[in-house]
Amino acid sequence: MNKNSNAYTFIFAIAMVVIVAVTLSFTSTTLSPLQKENVRKEKMQNILSTVGIETDRENAETLFNKYITQQITLDHEGEEKEDVDAFEVDLAKELSKPIEEQSFPIYLANYDGSDYYIAPMRGNGLWDAIWGYIALKDDANTIKGVIFDHKGETAGLGAEITTDWFQQRFVDEKIFNENGDLVGVSVVKGYSGGNNKDDNKVDSISGATITGDGVTEMIEKRLKNYLPFFKKRQEIKVVTR
Repeated sequence: MNKNSNAYTFIFAIAMVVIVAVTLSFTSTTLSPLQKENVRKEKMQNILSTVGIETDRENAETLFNKYITQQITLDHEGEEKEDVDAFEVDLAKELSKPIEEQSFPIYLANYDGSDYYIAPMRGNGLWDAIWGYIALKDDANTIKGVIFDHKGETAGLGAEITTDWFQQRFVDEKIFNENGDLVGVSVVKGYSGGNNKDDNKVDSISGATITGDGVTEMIEKRLKNYLPFFKKRQEIKVVTR
């Protein structure tokens, strides 16, 4: 065939498209299991980090199985759903359902002689979804640690919710106010409360008010779904209503 002909050029282009498509498809199929495994282990890392356990992906599953004592899926009344795997619950999909049909995963951990409750969260930032995990001490009131992430917040502004210095502000904050109401922790612009851990407030990120409001709403809204569960546990001393 004449290599200078239009037919040759057309056939060559089609062949290249097919080769590239097959190569990309093969690569995607080959790497998909590895990608899913990395996501699974990263999730374990995030859950563990809320109670102060830092690990790499290689050791994440071992430590997760060691320190996470229970994985429970709850309904909106705080009753356990025995047929739903907590780790596999996708909050992005759950939030699109009526509250009565949603599943609420919670992880119970024991680390360094202390018990913790770890709940996943998901909400909305300025541009797109934000999410994370929050660990409560065994009083179901005091925050042990948090981790936040986002899909599209602005670098240097809303994206700062992923930084240690911002997440550290939540450590030892309370989610119930003095009247026993679950109010979460508010991210407040111009906060002047210093190191007060009993006012349910932390300082915001400069220039990221809407993202901070998203964090505030996410914490309160998601944790309120676990109130029935906390009330059913006799060892919880905090007054909840």
